[in-house]
Amino acid sequence: MKAFTTGPFTGKHFAAIIVAFFAVVVAVNVYMARQATSTFGGVVVENSYVASQEFNGWLKEAAKEKALGWTIAAQRVEGGRVHAVLTGAPVGQASLSAIARHPLGQAPDKMLHFVRQPDGSFVSNESLIEGRWRVRFEARAGEQRWRTEQDVR
Repeated sequence: MKAFTTGPFTGKHFAAIIVAFFAVVVAVNVYMARQATSTFGGVVVENSYVASQEFNGWLKEAAKEKALGWTIAAQRVEGGRVHAVLTGAPVGQASLSAIARHPLGQAPDKMLHFVRQPDGSFVSNESLIEGRWRVRFEARAGEQRWRTEQDVR
């Protein structure tokens, strides 16, 4: 059986292998770091300590909202407007607003104001550009407030 090399394996060969290995590791790390920083939309909370102090209050609010039993089905319609059907809320008493956020931060946040339609559904005054949006809805009926978040494409 013949060896693949014609000469002995030297320190230069070993050094080249080590340099090539670490060059690949560094290149992959740089690529992954650039991808992570270019796709992260921003801060999740401004101050994590304050958020931790308010967490139990947020859980109580979420439990109250869940107990209302309201649901929403939203989709984009012609012209980029958002059509939403709110179920479970008192008929004719609820108002709806929302903030649309592009999940990758490529477009600025957009406040959506809704107008009630004759069938009881809601349509936004503002339109959204094509793509995936994370929409945070807030419905109010008297003193009751209900919030949810969902993707709208």
